[in-house]
Amino acid sequence: MAGPFTLAWDERLTGYDFGPGHPLAPVRVELTIALARDLGVLALPSVTVATPVGPAEMAELELVHDAAYIEAVRRAGRDGWADGRFGLGTPDNPVFAGMHEASALVAGATLAAARAVWRGEALHAANIAGGLHHAMRRSASGFCVYNDPAIAISWLLAAGAQRVAYVDLDVHHGDGVQAAFYDDPRVLTISLHEHPATLFPGTGLASETGRGEGSGYAVNVALPAGTGDAGWLRAFDAVVPPLLAAFRPEVLVSQHGCDSHRLDPLAHLELSIDAQRRAALMVHELAHQTAGGKWLFTGGGGYELVQVVPRTWTHLLAVAAGQPVDPGLPVPAGWRDLAYRRTGEQAPSRMTDGEDAQFAPFAAGFDPADPVDAAIMNTLRATFSWHGLHVQM
Repeated sequence: MAGPFTLAWDERLTGYDFGPGHPLAPVRVELTIALARDLGVLALPSVTVATPVGPAEMAELELVHDAAYIEAVRRAGRDGWADGRFGLGTPDNPVFAGMHEASALVAGATLAAARAVWRGEALHAANIAGGLHHAMRRSASGFCVYNDPAIAISWLLAAGAQRVAYVDLDVHHGDGVQAAFYDDPRVLTISLHEHPATLFPGTGLASETGRGEGSGYAVNVALPAGTGDAGWLRAFDAVVPPLLAAFRPEVLVSQHGCDSHRLDPLAHLELSIDAQRRAALMVHELAHQTAGGKWLFTGGGGYELVQVVPRTWTHLLAVAAGQPVDPGLPVPAGWRDLAYRRTGEQAPSRMTDGEDAQFAPFAAGFDPADPVDAAIMNTLRATFSWHGLHVQM
């Protein structure tokens, strides 16, 4: 299922930088691009690296964000002015010079990818530096200043799309994207995340299903802390394919935060690189099955900067390029040297964690005593009937 794949990339995207010691370190994106290059992913005939990328214009940012908030971001980055009313100057979202310009560039890269897909210039397109899914209409939140996935979806709707599906695989609830389309039946948002009782942002229960005409179009799978490969993949398989098949999106948008990994320092799920790779394969297949192959995706969270993010996202890019990387492939020695020079950390030697990433389908049997199965059932009961789907016991 290979097709033209456009990666919107510009070295300036690493300028989205909250400073030393902040978890969202741009070196993770730099190392991802370097690893994908060293493994030959970006040189494949199906791949176009679109650079330079331009920033999102004011009118594009205003598709999602309030003008007063945008001006506050601009002022913060210019004068160092922080205003808690807008979520700026907090430990999560410290002010940095050029904040508006760097944030608008991230949004611009995701918009460039969206245009490439919608206009037929590419079948798949991505901004691996994007996925800032927590930003709200009037405030920064959770390391996110401008909500690039929501901006891109809003642009697609303005361009004529009638059905856009958004699948969020980050360990944190995709609250900002959900909020942007909570009453809009043209956008189906699905988020798989750690339960809000144990993780920021404290939202994303199965009972959050949308409002008004958008009722039933917000879908949340709140998984218990400690969920591993088999449970997470079982939840994905039970919820995402049937909803996408019923909704039939014109474009599938996905966010691939890899902070669900067992080594991530900020969360409590237990996934492997191999399960995250399998998730990328599943999303890619669903794009072809349900959206004619039109697939726009971003990066997202992920705070294990060397061991996890570059490998997971390189697998993701290779899947989109139509030539998945063998999990057993050695990590290039030159890249391992680069990672050590940039971080002082020893890099992994192979593109796998050595797991099989297998799961038992939910349809094979429901165990009400299993907390993962209970979470799946909560979601199915809350959402499936809105889409003419039946809950199988």
